[in-house]
Amino acid sequence: MNKLLASLLATLFVSAAFAQAPAAAVAPATPAVVKAEAKADKANAAASKAEAKTDMKADAKVEKAEAKAGEAKADAHQDAAKTKSKAHAKTAKAKPEAHAKAAKSEANESVKADAKTDKTVANADAKVEKAKVEASGDKAVAKIETKTTKAEGKADVKASTGK
Repeated sequence: MNKLLASLLATLFVSAAFAQAPAAAVAPATPAVVKAEAKADKANAAASKAEAKTDMKADAKVEKAEAKAGEAKADAHQDAAKTKSKAHAKTAKAKPEAHAKAAKSEANESVKADAKTDKTVANADAKVEKAKVEASGDKAVAKIETKTTKAEGKADVKASTGK
């Protein structure tokens, strides 16, 4: 217990000593430095705002592409179902002697409808992936532009201090 108490007291005295140490002298800011900092802050805010706007637009494009792809897929599946239904109705109406030919025709139309649906779905998915890649690229460019603007601002402030 004594050791614990002693270490706590030592910590208290050390922290009190550091708290009373004089702070490093801060050089007074010249008007040029203040002006450069204000300009850099303004540019940083504008760059951050532009980056956020670009991100939102990119995300909106992706959402729009996904919605459009969903509609295209649904339409393709609906068209395939309609085609299969018509083919089945033809087969059901066929006379007994032509029933085998009608069944073969139904199978062919069903396969064609499925292939068309698969192609439409693949194209829709490809468009969504393309939109995602473009959005990612737009976001990366915006982020780089923001970093560049911030770095330029820091360089301007540093140059105005004369160091």
